[in-house]
Amino acid sequence: MVRRRTSLPLAGLALLLAAGCGSSPQPPAVPEPGASPTTKAEPEGRVVRLPGAPEGIVADPETGLVAVGLRGRVRESSRDDRLALVDGRTGRVEQRVKVSNAPRHLQLAGPGGPVLVPTEDSNTLQEVSLPNGRVSTTPVGREPHDATAAAGRLFVGNEFDDSVSVLEGGREVRRLPAPVQPGGLAGTARGEVGVVGVRGRMFEVFDGRTLRSLGRIGAGVGPTHVVAEPEGCFYIADTQGDAVLLVHLKPKLEQIRRINVAGTPYGIAVDPVRDRLWVTQTGLNTVAEYALNGVRPRLVATHPTVRQPNTVAVEPRSGRVYVAGRDDELQIIEPPPGQSGRAEPDDAARRCR
Repeated sequence: MVRRRTSLPLAGLALLLAAGCGSSPQPPAVPEPGASPTTKAEPEGRVVRLPGAPEGIVADPETGLVAVGLRGRVRESSRDDRLALVDGRTGRVEQRVKVSNAPRHLQLAGPGGPVLVPTEDSNTLQEVSLPNGRVSTTPVGREPHDATAAAGRLFVGNEFDDSVSVLEGGREVRRLPAPVQPGGLAGTARGEVGVVGVRGRMFEVFDGRTLRSLGRIGAGVGPTHVVAEPEGCFYIADTQGDAVLLVHLKPKLEQIRRINVAGTPYGIAVDPVRDRLWVTQTGLNTVAEYALNGVRPRLVATHPTVRQPNTVAVEPRSGRVYVAGRDDELQIIEPPPGQSGRAEPDDAARRCR
């Protein structure tokens, strides 16, 4: 029998070729904060209007200033991007400092500053001194997202070239390979640096002195940010996984706890004086408070916040908690009178084992 030869339309042939050859898998989506609903409960504490879609925030115990990143309303222009220096007690803006553009996440190089301001669109790290607001600038990699201090150096995560810039003496001295699309960074008092790869879903720790990698592990469903305790515990916000992951270093780098946190957790801060962990629940307009004065973190309370609470910071001397809401609001939550919550000296060490 003679088989009749048929021809495919060009479109069908193209589909077959694509199916036969296979297509490259799409990279996983970058985890993002939840879309916050309209607030129903009155935010706890005091709310201060702070125009400029506040995002990054950090509180300095030496000067009492709170630095807040204000992003320009016109995203194609950086002319309105500022760093607001706010009196942490009154909420009054003391100064607005011009920065290159788009401050997202902020940390301190140490008590008293300077404030570390990664400016994504200009590929620089800007250091803003306190309280005078003087700015110094250092070129780094592509799209710097977060920066931290450890072992006398600064470390900057560059999202778009999968690297960490190492700065010393006001210049870049090394560039380390990092997990895919590094987002959050955190340094410990002992000199380690933890890096979250938000697209790679990985967490890597470096020795800040030798710059040697201490290991790399998976970091949940969709991690974003990380904070560290002085003893070397890392708390990672697994934003897509509705959890916070507790990771330790000894005897090896590994995840030892998973804390369920509803509502798309995103912003995260630790208060080492009162042994508290604060985690924003962006899908619920709340911030969760966990007590760390024990072997396992324990939920103490959830506090109603301003809308879209993407970022939280704690000033360790006073215990005040600051929440930045992107609807032009800064929230100030005072600690309960007499709150100390100090752990026994070995509790933090036991958490890390």
